[in-house]
Amino acid sequence: MKRISNFYKDKLYIEIVVATILFIIAIAMDRLMDFIIYMLYFIIFLEIVRTVINFIREQKVVLSILVDAFIILTLRELILNVVKVNKEDLTSFDALFSSPVNFNIMILSGVIVFLFFIRYLSIKTAPQTLLPESNEKKV
Repeated sequence: MKRISNFYKDKLYIEIVVATILFIIAIAMDRLMDFIIYMLYFIIFLEIVRTVINFIREQKVVLSILVDAFIILTLRELILNVVKVNKEDLTSFDALFSSPVNFNIMILSGVIVFLFFIRYLSIKTAPQTLLPESNEKKV
């Protein structure tokens, strides 16, 4: 019962309804990949605006927000290369390295792994993580 009350209190049903409606529209229009790509563009735009506003307010850049935007941008590029550009069959391991598109997909995968590592480091080295007692005194 508590789960149901939390579900309505947190307004999660709004997210589920909006996602369901957008998914049905994308399927009906046969444009699911375009919907996903444009939503990723929107998220990237939101993250960059969030970074700029945070910089104006606090005069500091939060690295984790920027890394999030770059991760989403790289994921968008990976999705584009895998779904829209890549029309080749992988019959052998050598075919993976002979195609520039497949090589680009491998590079993007490595960039995503690197960005997740940077994201992990930015969280672990954040002032809130390193100095938790100083943040409690400010509040």
